[in-house]
Amino acid sequence: MSAHMSPEEFRRHGKQVIDWIADYLAGIESYPVLSQVEPGEIRRALPPEPPERGEPFEAVLSDLGRILLPGITHWQHPGFFAYYPSNASGPAILGDLLSSGLGVQGMLWVTSPACTELETVVVDWLAGLLGLPAHFRTDARGGGVIQDSASSACLVALLAALHRASGGRVASHGVDRPYTLYVSSQTHSSLEKAARITGLGSARVRVVDVDPRTLAMDPGHLRTLLDEDAAAGAVPTMVCATVGTTSTTAIDPVAAIGEVCRERGVWLHVDAAYAGVAAICPEFRWVNDGVAEYADSYSTNPHKWLLTNFDCTVLWAADRAPLLGALSILPEFLKNAPTSSGAVIDYRDWQVSLGRRFRALKLWSVIRWYGAEGLRAHIRKGVDLAQELASWIAADPGFEVHEPHPLGLVCFRPRWPGLAEEAADQATTRLMERLNAGGALYMTHTRIGGRVVLRMAVGGVATERRHVARAWELISRAASVVLGE
Repeated sequence: MSAHMSPEEFRRHGKQVIDWIADYLAGIESYPVLSQVEPGEIRRALPPEPPERGEPFEAVLSDLGRILLPGITHWQHPGFFAYYPSNASGPAILGDLLSSGLGVQGMLWVTSPACTELETVVVDWLAGLLGLPAHFRTDARGGGVIQDSASSACLVALLAALHRASGGRVASHGVDRPYTLYVSSQTHSSLEKAARITGLGSARVRVVDVDPRTLAMDPGHLRTLLDEDAAAGAVPTMVCATVGTTSTTAIDPVAAIGEVCRERGVWLHVDAAYAGVAAICPEFRWVNDGVAEYADSYSTNPHKWLLTNFDCTVLWAADRAPLLGALSILPEFLKNAPTSSGAVIDYRDWQVSLGRRFRALKLWSVIRWYGAEGLRAHIRKGVDLAQELASWIAADPGFEVHEPHPLGLVCFRPRWPGLAEEAADQATTRLMERLNAGGALYMTHTRIGGRVVLRMAVGGVATERRHVARAWELISRAASVVLGE
């Protein structure tokens, strides 16, 4: 069993794998959404040492089902309402399989021209579908690139912003001045991590106030912080506006924030990881108001809501020059004639790592299979189901819904009559834990105004109205049980 797998063996086992995946997806509702194993249980079931001799692939598949599957939280389950959707569709899975089969390392154009050029086409397609400005296209002064995640996109944007703010000095001398980054309390934690990685440090991250009702960033307070920092000798470097925050889908006023950034020459990055893909529907294109006029960079995640399995984040820059200036290094072993000609894109200069997978294949497969109409239908279905869920909750006097909820996320909590705030928050947490332990659904929580609220994110590939209705039935019934405890 130690020999390489032959093409015929690969064909036979590959069919077994495809059948396994197809059977898994067809029967996914039979599993509890949230894994029920205890910490360390999977590790204890696996041998402590690797095999000395090779084993048949059937043994791998057997252990996958017997040992590993109980430790899987089923993100594609129709009862998965936690975090945000992480869609995996048939064409995306097959596109990823093709990428693995080709085994391309697409760090340079010359290492596989199709890997680079397909990516430029696909990110331009997506920019058009989302109504993004023409200068974000790769055949203009900006361009797009597929990153692994929004965290990497934010890090790359900050590096580009530092390059511009320092006139290139950060790339050569490091962070030797008090550069500052501006976020709100609702901004994803990846921005603080980016500040740590780049050497700014958490202390250089300024937190801008939010509107207490909408939780959107306050442009007036941003202006005050920028002016105070500049007067104190700091170098305001980047503001991150969020279109669809993780906790509540709050949408920052990009246009108003952009005006402040332009007045003071500060880089504006728009993190639209979840909500940005909604703009594929004309009626939701308002989520990107202000992006065309003001954004220096913009990112969104097809791997959340756009049917493309993880990992696939697209980052666009309005001007690629600061990005390339921050990240381009050309050692002798990477020099080649196409690169030297300046006629090609080398995506190694658009990301932190050198190596890169052929991620464009799965996004290309998804767009080709579904078409714009199919993608829009998926987004609209998630929004419609979420709005119907919100109407059911609002109609129940025992619950309250957080407003606004414009897309596929609904935040809500039981009112818990007679309970003080702390006791009510504890009851809400017990309710969530009871529901998640039941196996039929999985949801998460956040805090709004200091109070614990439940989050239900609708938008899974397999989620239908009956699954949302069943989830609400279980929630309302379990709340009565918890209240009576």
